[in-house]
Amino acid sequence: MQASTLPLLKIDDIVARVPIIQGGMSVGISLANLAAAVAEEGGIGVIGAAGLGLLRPGISPDFKESNHLALKEEIRQAREKTDGIIGVNIMMALTDHDSLINAAIDAGVDIIFVGAGALLKVPDSIDMERLKASKTKIAPVVSSAKGVRVMFNFWSRMYNTIPDAVVVEGPKAGGHLGFSLENIDDSDYSLEKILAEVIEEVKPFREKHGKDIPVIAAGGIYTGEDIYEIIKLGASGVQLGTRFVATEECDASDKFKQAYIDSKKEDITIIKSPVGMPGRAIGNEFLDGVREGIKTPFVCPFKCLRTCDYTLSPYCIAIALLNARNGRLDKG
Repeated sequence: MQASTLPLLKIDDIVARVPIIQGGMSVGISLANLAAAVAEEGGIGVIGAAGLGLLRPGISPDFKESNHLALKEEIRQAREKTDGIIGVNIMMALTDHDSLINAAIDAGVDIIFVGAGALLKVPDSIDMERLKASKTKIAPVVSSAKGVRVMFNFWSRMYNTIPDAVVVEGPKAGGHLGFSLENIDDSDYSLEKILAEVIEEVKPFREKHGKDIPVIAAGGIYTGEDIYEIIKLGASGVQLGTRFVATEECDASDKFKQAYIDSKKEDITIIKSPVGMPGRAIGNEFLDGVREGIKTPFVCPFKCLRTCDYTLSPYCIAIALLNARNGRLDKG
């Protein structure tokens, strides 16, 4: 194995030989196979926690329980494949985010990346002292220095601790975006600008709590040159998601991967997601139909998103993502 010339990524007592985090891609894109492959090469492999119950419908008759049982199973399988660093990505927008966090801690995952909403007040169902006593690290995914300031101030005051790392995701990321439609192409919200602001924002918290807080950059980072340039700006590491989709180890179908390979710049579009956030996706006939007002009938198996009103939503995003993941691109 060739040694990396990049700096180590240190998150408390976790040390990644390669400062690359494979972004968690939910509903079956990054499962144990991809996460373990990345971890084995010295990066941090991440399992996307949302929608796992859809992939294992027989694991439990209760959809919520099937989600967290499936997450534990994916973590277990990843552990069988590698001794490397395994993380999970959990969206705060999920109705069952608390049970997923507990499941990840129970399974002994190395790090939890928390996105799609701020992990401000920790839910009562999560034992904060147990979390602090565990070896599991917490890293929020943020889109502004203000978000860091609010969260870190609250944690410092209420729990006498702070998260272990921060992922700064810019507006060029794939999937759901923490920006308004108007700000996606605004240079004032570029990753480079937000990164510098967040690095400054965490400095007083580092000093107060006596711990380093690595700031990891994400969103639109694709090449080795991109990685070099963003680390030169002060990032401790990078997170890449899309770059891993077309790999042999990715857990999605070959048809899904081929859609990425075949896509051109002009195929990339911004959608309004039922999650309540804009999202970047590859345009296809299914999304064209959504724009035209075509509603896809569905039965909601579980109100998985807190913000979703399934009676008004034109389609179920979980089912659409599962269809796409399985290669049914006419239905997702």
